[in-house]
Amino acid sequence: MPLVAHTKLPTFDRLREEGQNVLSPDRATHQHIRELHIGLLNMMPDAAIEATERQFFRLVGEANPIAQFFIHPFTLDVLPRGEKAKAHIDAFYESFEQIKQDGLDALIITGANVTHPDLAQEDFWKPLTEVVDWAHENVTSVLCSCLATHAVVQSHHGKQRTHMGDKLWGVFSHRVKDTSHPLVNDVNTRFDVPHSRFNQISREQFDQAGLKVLAESEDAGVHLAVSSDGLRVVYFQGHPEYDTISLLKEYKREVNLYISGTRSDYPPFPENYFSLRSQAIFDEYHERIDLAKKLGKEIPEFPESLVIDSLDNTWHDTAEAVIGNWIGLVYQVTHRLRNQPFMEGVNPENPLGLK
Repeated sequence: MPLVAHTKLPTFDRLREEGQNVLSPDRATHQHIRELHIGLLNMMPDAAIEATERQFFRLVGEANPIAQFFIHPFTLDVLPRGEKAKAHIDAFYESFEQIKQDGLDALIITGANVTHPDLAQEDFWKPLTEVVDWAHENVTSVLCSCLATHAVVQSHHGKQRTHMGDKLWGVFSHRVKDTSHPLVNDVNTRFDVPHSRFNQISREQFDQAGLKVLAESEDAGVHLAVSSDGLRVVYFQGHPEYDTISLLKEYKREVNLYISGTRSDYPPFPENYFSLRSQAIFDEYHERIDLAKKLGKEIPEFPESLVIDSLDNTWHDTAEAVIGNWIGLVYQVTHRLRNQPFMEGVNPENPLGLK
């Protein structure tokens, strides 16, 4: 939670200049401390819907040990669902109509599977933009993850993502570009983020859209950016919510596609993720697969158990810090009523007073 500058101690001004959250006594006395209501628009396919829930719930829950969070998952009716996923949604998810009626303080939007090069051709495009447009008028801040970032930048700024040719996946080093912004306050100036995508919004496109880039990688491009007002929309192009084993599971799916013949080439390793020993184990596994196919024998079991203990998570603490900062900023400016975005006296065009 932020400091309150209850005296004229010069240290408070110095900390503000460094990006530290410091409230004036007036703002502190008018801040309404209550539970925070966060929506999770989960557009992930059936196989990932519950894992994605856990990942984002975990990030939010670990980000602040004091505040109380009510997370409200919902989805889009146009997304295809199997019986199991539909039963899960029917039992535990809210409708968008209920979300609109009750209101939210903040909203997280996940990625989704796509079938068209132009996102505007996807069945989810219209209902997604309806959610985003509603949130812009009624929610303090929206956090977009990966494909959701691409969709919102296209729908609201006219910048369409481009295909990179090869898949970008792995764990990549990033640098903070503006240490004074409170969203990255006290975050390591260099940190890792997993990425897994074929498409990107380039740095040039972020700049042309008037968005402020806060963290970028020489190899993976922009990861973290914010809207020009500094808070209303937060953009993730990577996947800081990933579990330690998420890329391993994805690699296993790609290997199974090779085994089934759905893909002709054996998948490359996610970059900067497997140890040399693990890579050697998977190279040997590739040879065993090809030999089994040639001899018409049973495919050996994927050697997950031999590598899982060697996987390192080098991104979660920073992800937790960024989410914690985001939640803290929402807390400072959101209205006491959850269906109104800002408390009295907050300028929606500059809610953090950064300009």
